[in-house]
This record gives sequence, structure tokens and C-alpha cells, in this order.
Amino acid sequence: MNMAERTTIDIVEITRFSHMAATWWNPNGDFHPLHRFNPTRLAYIKEKICLAFNRDPLEAKPLQGLRILDIGCGGGLLCEPLARLGADIVGADASADNIEVAKIHAAENGLDIDYRITTIETLAKVGEKFNVILNMEVVEHVADVSLFMAASASVMKQNGLMFIATLNRTWKAWGLAIVAAEYILRWLPKGTHSYEKLLRPSELKKELRVLGLTIIDEVGVTYNPLTDTWNRSSDMSVNYILLACYLK
Repeated sequence: MNMAERTTIDIVEITRFSHMAATWWNPNGDFHPLHRFNPTRLAYIKEKICLAFNRDPLEAKPLQGLRILDIGCGGGLLCEPLARLGADIVGADASADNIEVAKIHAAENGLDIDYRITTIETLAKVGEKFNVILNMEVVEHVADVSLFMAASASVMKQNGLMFIATLNRTWKAWGLAIVAAEYILRWLPKGTHSYEKLLRPSELKKELRVLGLTIIDEVGVTYNPLTDTWNRSSDMSVNYILLACYLK
């Protein structure tokens, strides 16, 4: 199969998330874990962007003038707060249902967000460029990881950042993020994650290095059941985030 015929779209995954689209903004619905997780990942994203681009995080709109792509944006849980911080944000998703929900919610809140039904490889083909790429909880759902990462890297501007958040392929992740979260606690619909599609940090780092990116930070994110909060951690055995920079 040549590059022109390859795709990142996994139809089964797109269909699954499309069926849940109406619940994106329900904090007690199918995406409850993301609502709880969102403040932690948003704080990390804001902190690292401000540090890299020499912005004052205390300003009302510290991300003003930065073009950010949230690929696999879903209903816009990250796009909206980043837009409020001043970012020029594009939210892209292959699910028309997800984008429709995102557009409606943004309009209801008076936010100007460029939502598109598209894929990362399509954005790459038309020559789009961004200061920051957000690949948050999406790489484990794509059909072709190498194509996904290559296309993501190709739309980065010089000195741009790429955030990749995903689940580690460990037995601990299988027990907590799949068995417990999907089948016991019912935090997520059954089948949301497939163990064989999870990626170890070493595997993603290899993809990034081949593409000429430099890994500048890595962090785990762990759940505290006593406080019902997510926190940064040195433990990357379940949830983790890699941060890479494109230095030309």
C-alpha cells in the first residue's frame, strides 16, 4: 500500500465515538473521566506552551497569536479553554457527529473555533502549519500510527511543540484503564480501548526521533481515588504524556 492509499482512520473507532457524541459535554456521561482529567492536562499544556514561547501565564490571553491544532478534538473539551486563553485553534476530527456537537457548544458559549471534519493526513497534504500540535488520547485509536505521527510532524512550524497523551501498553494499564475503568467501574463504555493498540513510551519516542523531533519532557498522570483527582506523576505505567519539539 503506497502513502496515497494509507489512512489514519479506523472506521470502528470513528463509529464508536460518533455514537457517544451527544454526551461530550455531560460531565456525568460517557466522557466523565475526560472531564475529571481535563484540568490536569490543560494546566500542563498551558505551562509548557508559555515556557516554550516565552509567554506570561498570568496574562488573560497568554496564547494570543499561537496557532494550535487539536487533532481528534472530539466535542472540543480542550479547544474551548485554549480558545479562551487566546489561541487561534483548529479542532479536527474524522467524526462529523463530534464536530457538529463541538460547533454547537462553541457557538452557545460565544467562542470562535475553527472546527473541521478532516484527518491529519489531509491537513498535511494542503500544507497547514501550526505552532502546537495536540495529540491527546487519540494515537491509540488510529489505524496507522506511523502515518499519523509523520503527518502530525509535517504540519509543525519551526520550533513547534507536539503533545502526545496516551495509555502505556502494560499489564497495569490493562487492569486499571481497561478492566477496571470499562468493565467494573463503567467509567468508559466497554471496548473503548484495545490493549494491542496501546503504545509504550519507547515506541512513540522512536517514531518521534525518526521524524527529527526532540523529546523535551515526559510525565505520568495518575488518579487519586481518595480525592477523585488526576495529578502529574513520575509513574508513566498507565497514563503518560510526551512533549516533543521540532528544531530545524
